[in-house]
Amino acid sequence: MRTVHRETHRTHRIGWLRAAVLGANDGAISTASLVVGVAAAGSAHAEILLAGVAGLASGALSMAAGEYVSVQSQVDSEKADIAKEKRELEHEPERELAELAGIYMRRGLDEGLARRVAEQLTANDALGAHTRDELGITSISHARPRQAALSSAASFAAGALIPIVTATLSPVNFVTPVVGVTTFVVLLGLGGLAAHAGGASAFKGAARVAFWGALAMATTAVIGRLVGTIV
Repeated sequence: MRTVHRETHRTHRIGWLRAAVLGANDGAISTASLVVGVAAAGSAHAEILLAGVAGLASGALSMAAGEYVSVQSQVDSEKADIAKEKRELEHEPERELAELAGIYMRRGLDEGLARRVAEQLTANDALGAHTRDELGITSISHARPRQAALSSAASFAAGALIPIVTATLSPVNFVTPVVGVTTFVVLLGLGGLAAHAGGASAFKGAARVAFWGALAMATTAVIGRLVGTIV
């Protein structure tokens, strides 16, 4: 009789959730900080918006490139390890079988059962068994560079649009406080949503993201005011 597995887990979200949350947070924080800093320096409305749009474009492309290169490096390492396992299975099958049995013994199986499990899994899919149980590479953890790059770029742009639109709709003299407060509220929501989706405390996630975002915006506002005074 087939058993239906009804439990739900969140591990399958780790890859895309990490990239999406990082991109949106970075987009909102960095662009808002840029807009607030330029506004605090006493710049005109057009200059503030130009800085925001430039920050969105450069940030999204930078996030995509950085995420792609980083994750592609992980893919290259995974491919190299899998190729090595394939060679070892071809040239030293008994040694690899004993290695697989040893893994199951360390997980709690007795020697005889571990050996039988290793033999059956090897007969079914030797490379798959070693990839999963020795290297720890699974469908959940498998790196996907294009997905990570596109997700990061799109989420960065979405996050960056918030301070840009807010600055566009705000009078030039109120850009700094309006963008700061709006972005702070958005960061609270993003942090709480990401934490909830990952099964963590929504309050802690929201507070953590909002604190660092507020610190970044306050710092750039001070720097912008000082630079604007000097210039």
